[in-house]
Amino acid sequence: MLIDIMAATFITFIVYKLSQWFYKKVKFPLLHPLLISPVILIGLIRLLEVSASEYTDLSVLLTPMLGPATVAFAVPIYKHAHLLKKYMAEIFLSVATGSVAAIVTSFILAIWVHLNGEWILSILPRSITTPIAIEVSREIGGLPALTTAFVIVTGIIGGMIGPSIIKWMSIKTPVAKGLMLGMAAHGVGTSKAMEYGELEGTFSSLSMILAGFLTIFLGYSLIPLLAGFIL
Repeated sequence: MLIDIMAATFITFIVYKLSQWFYKKVKFPLLHPLLISPVILIGLIRLLEVSASEYTDLSVLLTPMLGPATVAFAVPIYKHAHLLKKYMAEIFLSVATGSVAAIVTSFILAIWVHLNGEWILSILPRSITTPIAIEVSREIGGLPALTTAFVIVTGIIGGMIGPSIIKWMSIKTPVAKGLMLGMAAHGVGTSKAMEYGELEGTFSSLSMILAGFLTIFLGYSLIPLLAGFIL
């Protein structure tokens, strides 16, 4: 069993790194590694006749790494703490507004496409990083697996169109770029922000983390209020 787990972990890692290498070569948004890797892995497990649940069990080493990976974003935040203090008001106001907007627009979208109660609750925490989104979803009565899918889709779309919006709106400052990408696309956005520079990555990291904490608070206030309209 241990050998199977190691093999599944190695294959997943190799597929992602190859997808990442290819994406850097072609720079085509629809070939983002977070979009292509799952497609390749689905093809592999279908070819090998492995069920999704079996693959999930075999890749058990990867899922717990999400937490430490998120915590690691604190390193650039610590290095630029003086800048964060300087722009604290702008950061808090931007992320708070973005967090509320993300939940409300998700709710409106879910109602518009006629999702049922559990699906609506699962999509509401889509704009925060996966480990926190899973816990919020579980607490409010959503389906964590479904929430994970919504988070991934949100991150990929945000990471794909974010740079175009930045260019179109002529956004220049590291603060604005970082906050926008971190709030809109969490982990994927932060990875993209790092490509702009360390400062952009720092503000994106803080935005992502702060959005997670605010969404936990909103999970006990705004989300139950919205849920009252459907339950």
